[in-house]
Amino acid sequence: MFDVRWIRENPESFDAGLAKRGLEARSSEILRLDEARRGHIAKLQDAQTRRNDASKQIGAAKGSGDDAAAQSLIAEVAELKSFIQGGEEEERRLTEDLDGLLAALPNLPLDDVPVGADEAANLEHRVAGDIPDFDFEPRQHFEIGETLGLMDFETAARISGARFVVLKGALARLERALAAFMLDLQTNENGYLEVQPPFLVRPDALFGTSQLPKFAEDLFRTTDDKWLIPTAEVPLTNMVRETIVDEGDLPLRFTAHTPCFRSEAGSAGKDTRGMFRQHQFTKVELVSITTPEQSDAELERMLSCAEEVLKRLELPYRVVVLSTGDMGFGARKTYDIEVWLPGQNQYREISSCSVCGDFQARRMQARYRPQEGKGTSFVHTLNGSGLAVGRTLIAVLENYQMSDSSVRIPDALKPYMPGIVSLEPST
Repeated sequence: MFDVRWIRENPESFDAGLAKRGLEARSSEILRLDEARRGHIAKLQDAQTRRNDASKQIGAAKGSGDDAAAQSLIAEVAELKSFIQGGEEEERRLTEDLDGLLAALPNLPLDDVPVGADEAANLEHRVAGDIPDFDFEPRQHFEIGETLGLMDFETAARISGARFVVLKGALARLERALAAFMLDLQTNENGYLEVQPPFLVRPDALFGTSQLPKFAEDLFRTTDDKWLIPTAEVPLTNMVRETIVDEGDLPLRFTAHTPCFRSEAGSAGKDTRGMFRQHQFTKVELVSITTPEQSDAELERMLSCAEEVLKRLELPYRVVVLSTGDMGFGARKTYDIEVWLPGQNQYREISSCSVCGDFQARRMQARYRPQEGKGTSFVHTLNGSGLAVGRTLIAVLENYQMSDSSVRIPDALKPYMPGIVSLEPST
């Protein structure tokens, strides 16, 4: 969501930002609606002032015995009342038109974001870790999981349909260990407060983090107008909705391990084998609430917190800066972390870390009170995966696989899986 006053003062900059997103200029349309709304409000205010004055004059006219003047004023007040009632409805319509237009437009990118139509314009930021050199043909995760007898897609399909999986035994425990390891790292070392949020949210919460209205088809909705969360970003960020936070309490840093639910409406034919892209998965989310002055540095900090998970697990990865055409709707800048998957022989996304500026805060009415000066300002919000647990499980299976189909347990996870040093294939 945007500040119309800023657009009024910077129409060229606004249109230039949209152009980087591959969109046409919209400032003229926005400002026409804004001018019509402000002009109409001015007329309403004049009418209300005149109604109040005329109402007072009625008593004076009656007191002086001027019945004709009193009746004329009564008629004028009635006409003004009718105009105001109709005018308030017109004000609501104009406001809805303006807000609807603004809500449909994505956030403007920061100046250092690469401009491009899609992922081909993404920039590699850094590469970390050594790609493993196997003396055998590495398998994909679903081949490993099925050989272990611990990853069952057929049973999941009978229960729920496509894009679901049943994990069993030590593999289910390994996923749980990964989540616990991630949470312990983020809470004990990186200062995030662990939260267990609701998994069902109201539509206002999804609007606040900009999943609605644009991405409704990607979500699951209940019959009583609740929505299953696509990411814990939604409830965690909305913890500050319609509140005013003291600047001294910022930054706020939240983390949560939750299931995530996505319809994958636009992913027909993509990653149909295995558990890389599913309707239900778990993720450890990171959310920060900051002042505008802190937000750029907080993005770098959040990225390092997410990277540390892969460093501790000794998994090779790279960081890329997403282009304007590949970046999410609410983001000003996004880093993707891509982990190396030997079975696919390529890097694949395992985390996105984004700074949203005040884009979400305006939709949520989330503000902070500065320690100096008067008034309040909108907070800045950030979100990132720290990490997607299922995709991290995939990376462990593929990078730690052995020629006999067993899988070594990374050293960082051994305290979470006492007595288990490897996953062995079923006999």
